[in-house]
Amino acid sequence: MRKTRDYDAELRALNDKAKALKARKVQQLGELVTSTGADALDLDTLAGALLHIVAESEVAENREAWRSDGATFFQRKGRKATLHPRYDGEGGNETGAGETPR
Repeated sequence: MRKTRDYDAELRALNDKAKALKARKVQQLGELVTSTGADALDLDTLAGALLHIVAESEVAENREAWRSDGATFFQRKGRKATLHPRYDGEGGNETGAGETPR
C-alpha cells in the first residue's frame, strides 16, 4: 500500500526554506553595504543612490561597468576591501561635483 503524502508538512518545509533564503539574502546585502563602505552614508542618501542605479540599469553600458567594478571588488584577496579607486579617491579625481574623496 502506498504511503500518503503530508502536503501540509511539505508546504511548511518549503515556507521555512524560503524564509531562511530571504534572511540569508538580507544578511548578505547588509554585509555588502558594510564591506563597500556604503554604511557610512546616511539612509536617505544610500536609498536615493540605489533608486538612481535601478532607474539607470536599463542602459547596457552602465550595467557592464558596474558588473566589472563589482567583479574587481570581489576578486581582491589579501587586501582590506575598499571601493574602486575611481570612487574612493585613492587613484584619481573622478569624484562628482561637490563630492569629497574618502
